Amino acid sequence: MPSVKRSQEALEKIRKIADYQFGRGVGKVLFPSNVKTILSTKTGRIRYVTLKNRLLGTLRPTDGVFSLSIDGARRLARTKRTSLRVIVYQDVSAFVAKGKSVFAKHIVYAGTAIRPQDEVTVVNGDCSVLAVGKAVLTAKEMQVFQRGLALRVRRGVAEKRHMHVTDSQKKTLN
Repeated sequence: MPSVKRSQEALEKIRKIADYQFGRGVGKVLFPSNVKTILSTKTGRIRYVTLKNRLLGTLRPTDGVFSLSIDGARRLARTKRTSLRVIVYQDVSAFVAKGKSVFAKHIVYAGTAIRPQDEVTVVNGDCSVLAVGKAVLTAKEMQVFQRGLALRVRRGVAEKRHMHVTDSQKKTLN
């Protein structure tokens, strides 16, 4: 049963990457045993990770870390890890949920480990996930600056686009 062994190896790999990127122990919460790994048709490497045909994350080939989907961010929020989380003021929550970028003056809290280019989850005061994106500033800069772009949002929860895996992308290991 080589495919079972390969799928177990893939699960271990994506969990280790998640632990490295988001903190020890996050991999098991973010990627339970029943996730599917979808391979790139060109390279044969892991590209997408899904759970019940819902995208959790994309393994970026450029740097080897995950870009999370909203579903992935919600699973990450369950871990209570705050090192890569940004909390925004309630009055800008609706704009961020629609996919608008976050400016430094709108940030209430920025996780201490945030560096530029890090994958960041944006939440409101109730810790409800609003968006996912990439940091532009460090955590300290986000807290101190009162002007400028702090986080470039990739996807907001209120956007019309939904992240489902297409049939052409379903070449899986599991």
